Amino acid sequence: MDRSIENQALALAGVMHATWLVRQVARTGRVDDRQMGCALQPVFVLDPSSVDEVYGGPECRHSTLTLLKSQLGANDTARDVEVTRYSTTILHLERKLASRDDLLRALREGLEGARPQLEHFPLTHENVIARLADLYSRTVSTLSPRVMVQGEPRFLEEPNTANRVRALLLAAIRSAVLWRQCGGSRLRLILGRQRLVDAAHALERAG
Repeated sequence: MDRSIENQALALAGVMHATWLVRQVARTGRVDDRQMGCALQPVFVLDPSSVDEVYGGPECRHSTLTLLKSQLGANDTARDVEVTRYSTTILHLERKLASRDDLLRALREGLEGARPQLEHFPLTHENVIARLADLYSRTVSTLSPRVMVQGEPRFLEEPNTANRVRALLLAAIRSAVLWRQCGGSRLRLILGRQRLVDAAHALERAG
């Protein structure tokens, strides 16, 4: 995978977008269907030849890159603490997942098994989301630390909402895998924030 700063920006934006939607679902019980689709699409792209194949068209990219700029930019007031916390935990979990061949194998088999559902249901259908949520529970959720999602109990206790949260966390993990494959690291995130923001601006200008 090309280790360009632009690809790193796209992958990290994918992590933050998925975790931002986790926050939204947990707090409000609602999520925009189009945004949900943008976040889940990368989960089923298992063997991309480029990062461009993973993240949808310009509309999806714009949402994710805008969020990346607000989370990493100089304006601290625009930063969402929950999104930062969830994203940091996801990146840490991905490093643990990378050393677990059994879980990686289970994830791949689970996603390949879920693909036929897309012939009958849209990506955001509750049956597809439930399948992804179950896969997350059986794999990533067995690692520690677990992502401790804050929100309204009345929403989080509702099965469909809980499934959306888990499916989105799986999507965040998928983007975290790409972040590492593209050369992303903790040091890159700490020292290269402005370069990532500049890359997001450049990607938006390029469409």
